[in-house]
Amino acid sequence: MNIFGHELKRSLRSTLIWGLIIGGTIMLCVFLFPELKKELGDMVDAMSDMGGFGAAFGMDRLNYGDITGFYGIYAGSMLGIGGIFYAAILGTGLLAKEEKDHTADFLLTHPVTRTSVFWQKAAAMAVQIFLMNLVVILLAWISIRWIGESPDWEGLCLFHLAQVLMQLEIGGICLGISAFLRRGSISAGIGVAAFLYFLGLLGNITEKAETVKYITPYAYADAAKILPECILDGTLILLGLCYGGAGILAGWIRYRTKDIR
Repeated sequence: MNIFGHELKRSLRSTLIWGLIIGGTIMLCVFLFPELKKELGDMVDAMSDMGGFGAAFGMDRLNYGDITGFYGIYAGSMLGIGGIFYAAILGTGLLAKEEKDHTADFLLTHPVTRTSVFWQKAAAMAVQIFLMNLVVILLAWISIRWIGESPDWEGLCLFHLAQVLMQLEIGGICLGISAFLRRGSISAGIGVAAFLYFLGLLGNITEKAETVKYITPYAYADAAKILPECILDGTLILLGLCYGGAGILAGWIRYRTKDIR
């Protein structure tokens, strides 16, 4: 039974909708940049001197008057929030919906093992995350080319790569969580994503919370830490992938023996 293909087909519409909403919002912001650039003037210094609020969103490290910095601030916020919520909903819903919609009775009566079901769904989740980001990147590229700006493409590519890795980590953790829950798994996944997001903001605001970088994926996916030097933190990325992999592994172990009602 081709669960992988069925899962992609069933979720294609929602994947495109998420991509169009996030990418479309970024697109609108990029279209506003030429007009804002004319009126910025002293606003650039003001934006970088907004204290804790500015530091939380990287305004103290990115140039608001440059398309690369402007994109990092706005796309970093919109794709960061929208992307992890999409990954959280996707990860927690893959297994939970079979019990919620009472389709598990039909699915598990076929000659397919639970291991195969789980890993095909996990693979489908990864592909859907890539597809959603592909739509976002395409719309962002079109909008930047449309206004005739030339950003640091290398930095933007690294930024989007980090966003994909962050979403895969969140998706893996939430997929593992969903295997242990029967109801409310989607809300639990959103809660985990929101907690990690605000934990990342806290780490940007104060140096006293610097240790949170070893917990939240925003430590390696923050545009303010990627774009200035065009570099990714390999250690934090590896740690994040370990978290996501541990979540998937725990979910697989649990799902093999779970009592499906």
